[in-house]
Amino acid sequence: MTTATEMLAQYLAAEAAVLQGQTIEFNGRRVGMSDLPSIREGRKEWETRVIAERSRESGAPTIGGLGFSRARLS
Repeated sequence: MTTATEMLAQYLAAEAAVLQGQTIEFNGRRVGMSDLPSIREGRKEWETRVIAERSRESGAPTIGGLGFSRARLS
């Protein structure tokens, strides 16, 4: 499992716990419902990194890190 995948899993677990009303320790600090926006922001960042890793591994074409599709006009 890559670092990005592990971090995404941690953020997803933290988000789920906070949504259930729990206060948890996450990345060395206590977080609760008031921290939900920052947890979601972090989750989105790690989701983007996981998607980028998977795209690189699959050999999907990119320009400047952005994926694209090639049109077939035949």
